[in-house]
Amino acid sequence: MIRRPLVLAAAAALAITCLAACSSDSPSSGTGASTGSKGASEEGLRSFDVVLDWTPNTNHAGMYLAKANGWYEDAGLDVSFIEPGEAGSLQALAAGKADVAVSVQEELIPARAAGLPVRSVAAILQHNTSSLVSLADDGIERPKDLEGKTYGGYGGQLEEALLDKLVSCDGGDPAEVRSVDVGEADYRIGLERDQYDAVWIFDGWDGIRLEQAGVDTSAISFIDHEDCIPDWYTPLLATSEEVEADRGDDLTAFMAATARGYEAAMDDPDSAAAALLDQAEDLDPELVGASAQYLSTRYADDPAAWGRQDAEVWDGFAAFLLEAGLIEKPIDVDAAWTNEYLPAP
Repeated sequence: MIRRPLVLAAAAALAITCLAACSSDSPSSGTGASTGSKGASEEGLRSFDVVLDWTPNTNHAGMYLAKANGWYEDAGLDVSFIEPGEAGSLQALAAGKADVAVSVQEELIPARAAGLPVRSVAAILQHNTSSLVSLADDGIERPKDLEGKTYGGYGGQLEEALLDKLVSCDGGDPAEVRSVDVGEADYRIGLERDQYDAVWIFDGWDGIRLEQAGVDTSAISFIDHEDCIPDWYTPLLATSEEVEADRGDDLTAFMAATARGYEAAMDDPDSAAAALLDQAEDLDPELVGASAQYLSTRYADDPAAWGRQDAEVWDGFAAFLLEAGLIEKPIDVDAAWTNEYLPAP
């Protein structure tokens, strides 16, 4: 599964814990994972660790394809993928347990606000691919239709802020929307048992699973409501100030090979799916194949410019978090991201 939206209130605690003593919290090894030293391997390759945001999935397929094709080795890097521990990928990154982390903008901005020395270096997906999904029979076709309905959520502050904004922008009353916490549930079962009427999903994974299961659904896509809520980068790749200072050349080499991997995943999604399945055999091949096809047109608007981030997206989402009270004060948004390690488009 792909992790549901995170609870932003945890960001400050995450930063404080990490800055104080997070070296004792090591990430767990995942598929093909290794937490070896930063020195050279027997083949003369330099160790470079990537901590994922969750278990391997198609959001990561471009990196798995780059590894399968030997492009990291060509760049002099021995790249390992690590699954995060309980604390999450940004904490592992800031603790020096990894060189790059897969994260999300809604986690990175509060972490920066709380003092965590991390910043984004690439957008894995160009635009948000989230939706609020419901059973078609429930008649929820627009945000206002959520009045009198129950939303099944993860208990996150961001969820509440987005839901309130969507409903109010559409002329509805957010107070008329009930909420229940469902966590990492099987959303199909919850919907079909009327435990809730709508749930936040990622179209490129859970949306495809529902479609393959033959469930007739309606969706309110976040990207269709940019007049109300901002677009934002979810997921993204982040690094630490320490890695930038000490391993800038390796980071540039990693990003060049990674951009090549995602460009190839856009051109040949079947190969991207095969590379992921080769290293994560427990995934459903049919789901992975369909998801890789879906994301092949969404990793970037321009395949030659994969990963590039826009100041307008960063400024808009940071302003939304501030207005919603999800960060206490403005941050230096320009310092939270950079395109400098990406290949020139």
